[in-house]
Amino acid sequence: MKSIFFRKWYFWMCVLSTYFSLYAQKDYKLWLQYTPITNPETVANYWENVQNVISTENSETLNIARSELKEGLKSMLGDHFDISKKADNIIVLGSFKSLNEKMKNQLKYDFDKIKKDGFIIKTLIEKDLKTTVITAKNDIGVLYGVFNFLRLIQTNKSIEKLNIIDSPKTDIRILNHWDNLDGTVERGYAGSSIWNWQKLPEFIDQRYIDYARANASIGINGTVLNNVNANALILTPHYIEKVAALADTFRSYGIKVYLTARFSAPIEIGGLKTADPSNPEVIKWWKEKANELYKAIPDFGGFVVKANSEGQPGPQNYGKNHVDGANMLADVLAPHGGIVMWRAFVYSEHDANDRAKQAYSEFVPYDGKFKENVLVQVKNGPIDFQPREPFHPMFGAMTKTPLMIEFQITQEYLGFSTHLVFLPKLYEEVLQSDTFSEGKGATVAKIVSGKINDHVLSGMAGVANIGSDLNWCGHPFAQANWYGFGRLAWNPDLSADSIANEWLRMTFSNEENFVKPIQKLMLQSRETVVNYMTPLGLHHIMATNHHYGPGPWVSNLSRPEWNPTYYHKADANGIGFDRSDTGSRATAQYFPEIAKQFNDIKKCPETYLLWFHHLPWDYELKNGKTLWNGLALQYQQGVNEVHDMQATWNRMQAYVDETRFKEVQMLLKIQYEEAKWWRDACLLYFQQFSKKTLPDGVEKAAHNLNYYQSLQFPFAPGI
Repeated sequence: MKSIFFRKWYFWMCVLSTYFSLYAQKDYKLWLQYTPITNPETVANYWENVQNVISTENSETLNIARSELKEGLKSMLGDHFDISKKADNIIVLGSFKSLNEKMKNQLKYDFDKIKKDGFIIKTLIEKDLKTTVITAKNDIGVLYGVFNFLRLIQTNKSIEKLNIIDSPKTDIRILNHWDNLDGTVERGYAGSSIWNWQKLPEFIDQRYIDYARANASIGINGTVLNNVNANALILTPHYIEKVAALADTFRSYGIKVYLTARFSAPIEIGGLKTADPSNPEVIKWWKEKANELYKAIPDFGGFVVKANSEGQPGPQNYGKNHVDGANMLADVLAPHGGIVMWRAFVYSEHDANDRAKQAYSEFVPYDGKFKENVLVQVKNGPIDFQPREPFHPMFGAMTKTPLMIEFQITQEYLGFSTHLVFLPKLYEEVLQSDTFSEGKGATVAKIVSGKINDHVLSGMAGVANIGSDLNWCGHPFAQANWYGFGRLAWNPDLSADSIANEWLRMTFSNEENFVKPIQKLMLQSRETVVNYMTPLGLHHIMATNHHYGPGPWVSNLSRPEWNPTYYHKADANGIGFDRSDTGSRATAQYFPEIAKQFNDIKKCPETYLLWFHHLPWDYELKNGKTLWNGLALQYQQGVNEVHDMQATWNRMQAYVDETRFKEVQMLLKIQYEEAKWWRDACLLYFQQFSKKTLPDGVEKAAHNLNYYQSLQFPFAPGI
């Protein structure tokens, strides 16, 4: 009897396990679903152009490319072709040097147009023979070309007559993992770190390979394995061996490994009494450490450094400056081809004037003094990854120094992994901002890609949102932010609209009745979050430390610029931070065309109004409403828009597998409740100063202000 029960129990457990793994795997596959195409005519049309694949070369990377192409085509079109057998319509896969002379002659002008890592996908027709060539200057370029070709099929694009010549516009396209050696992730909302240091180097998790494959599919070519708030132990032999194992795993996918270097490492693990960058013993220690790293990892990328910021050690501890610190490390890496990414995220507790001005003030005077293998890594805005910020004034101001923009993919200030926020819309807004540094048209995108000042190095960094959750990012739609970052790092001029479209088609469905409404939802989602969190230019009013939920009342922290009250300055006279010529004069850090606009209340975009101006509650907005009424109505609008998102998603059940449909449905319910929380808590707090009633159309709060102020979250994720 017991045996029969066990067999039945075991059978159903296997069935359920298989069921859940099959559906959960959709989340795990990210945008590389390779969903079978069911329309027979579409399949037949594609097969006419991809009957067979020929590759005349062998290398680890080309083998990966060939396998990816084979498996992708099999999955989408069915198993009807031979990877090596010749036929009438073929794909030729390989670097340019491997092509026959006739193909080389046909492609040589196109080949001159591509840069390193670029690729060509071209249809060549001679008599009745059609050949699709995927080629590049190196093997990694071929792999990128294969992923691009598969993307065309995934998104139902024609492959009949192809003429694609594409190269990355930035050199270094990198993810910054804020992962700690104990497995936690600072500002991580998708589980623990994916790096299992305890099992490395012997155990290579399949997840590492899938991670590399996903990154290669969008052109990401670097990864920083450890937190910017670094632990020096990562540079010890014990961990270098483990880092080397990851580097070996990623190499064939074109991904270099980088580490965050703790500036005080010579003291903490080197036994020295100082980390002074001018000290000969310190320099010697770093040289030996670089030699050790490159012996273990010949293609090691270099260091990220967070120095003299938020308590991290740096050259200023020894009376030196950022140039002294960055250049010392640059010198020890230069013989190996390594680079230094020196973060410009600095602000001082000794300068209470305006935190937004401090990075510019500290770095711009050093323009032109950094070594040629140093990139200064600048956050997209002057405060800290807020739901909306104006672009950082350093862009355009340091013409002699390559600046690497840093975006945050993980949603530290945007609802963690429970809120649906399509961040490429934010990235696009920043990248297309005109700095006027070289007259009209000098966008941040052109500066970051090196177009404006013709820098040898260029790059884009994104703080990763990746964790050990089965779906990688904690929210199915948060995967789109990882994907979108990679696409924009490859080409900063891509539109968020096109990125949303292709991600939806690759990840969910090509059905227009699904794509159109959900694409619209995604493109609106970032503005929705701004509406219910920080409308009209408000910023940094979330609860402190964990940054979960609203906390505009916080004013008791030891440093003034850590307190939300520092940023909104609400009082009986009004609200907002005056950064104009009558206030902190932060506007003076922008070029005159921008400064003039931000200074003028009538010309300043209302999206930045309270960022740059402190205005009375009765100030009249462009729509004729008072500032108080407009602020309250915008909070309500954000809540209403989340409600609309819920309704839109509920209509999509027929197009989405049950698991992901329910996941998003539940997460949108959380987002709706938390949008109301933001609205109610903020308006109740600001209402103390405005002394005004809520306008018609704004719902009354569910609780009083004391309730919202009493909420505590000591175990919020990501701390």
